[in-house]
Amino acid sequence: MNFPDNLKYTKEHEWVRVEGNTAIVGITEFAQGELGDIVFVEVETEDENLDQDEVFGSIEAVKTVSDLYMPLSGKVTEFNSKLEDEPELINNDPYGEGWIIKIDISDVEELGSLMDAATYQAVVA
Repeated sequence: MNFPDNLKYTKEHEWVRVEGNTAIVGITEFAQGELGDIVFVEVETEDENLDQDEVFGSIEAVKTVSDLYMPLSGKVTEFNSKLEDEPELINNDPYGEGWIIKIDISDVEELGSLMDAATYQAVVA
């Protein structure tokens, strides 16, 4: 399983890649493997300000639906529109084309509450 070192991770299995003041968010390879085939992603919080750990959307697999949680407080600025027609991108490329949202970070201090790759790997191993 892949745990990229350049990402931060949450206990809810989201990953975060920070680029300047923007956080790109998706779910981990572990999470998509546990969910199975992703068939739908719903994000209705675009342009909304949300707090860390608030639900920003949901992800639906063949057998289950799971909430998606904000890894950091901020404004949801973009939803990956490719996922509307190709939700399986999350299964095929969870750390690349399968990203879910972009956030304008409102509190960079919250990055300290996220796990690095080694810590996250130990949690799911």
